Amino acid sequence: MSTHAEDLKLRLMTIELLRTAKKQYTYRELSSKTGLPVTVLSRYAKGHVLPNTERARLLGRTLSKMVGLHVELRRRIVFNKDGYFNNTNIIGDFNILRQAAHHALATFAGKRVTKILTAAVDGIPLATMVANSLGVGLAIAKRNKEVGVPAFLEETYVLRDSGITMTLYLPKDAMKRRDSILIVDDMIKTGETQAALVNLVHKARAEISGVYALIAVGNEWQKKIKLPRGCPVEVVTKLRAREKS
Repeated sequence: MSTHAEDLKLRLMTIELLRTAKKQYTYRELSSKTGLPVTVLSRYAKGHVLPNTERARLLGRTLSKMVGLHVELRRRIVFNKDGYFNNTNIIGDFNILRQAAHHALATFAGKRVTKILTAAVDGIPLATMVANSLGVGLAIAKRNKEVGVPAFLEETYVLRDSGITMTLYLPKDAMKRRDSILIVDDMIKTGETQAALVNLVHKARAEISGVYALIAVGNEWQKKIKLPRGCPVEVVTKLRAREKS
């Protein structure tokens, strides 16, 4: 990627952070924290002008401490009395998803990724944004076969502690032998779903370039997902197992 393109992406990412911050802070408060005039911040947030590269770097550093991806995820994870939380305000927030897509791009830069794979349904918004950011295709494994698709790869697994079996179906032509697949999901709980996605990649005789998730609960899932040695796994926010969702 050219230096000019990298600089432009940095400047645009800073604007996204500013727009996220504007949902929680007034321009006056942001001015106090960043040292920039209200009028300048307003012009940035409204897209009338972009900050130059150096200012974007400094502004982004300040805003990341206030509303960066990890900070925003932790702020939005609120548990009810039964230990569950609603992820709607995470997977439904365009600014969060775009921050995550930029983060995934930076994390897997230099690795060969030809396609994103996720499971329906909550992983789809994030996977779509990541696929767009990386400029690659998207494959979605679903729990039902679609009429009109001639052949499927399928993987059946048992949900932990439930005795319930689930099957994921993926159109057979969704992945090719030479594909390098990045598995993306909003959350990893027990690891069964992600393990099933890994097995679908193996059945397609493709390779796995990595796993990317916003949230993971505990560490037990790491034993469930059998990945090639050295395969990178990036989780933005990790929760203790007792904080189960």
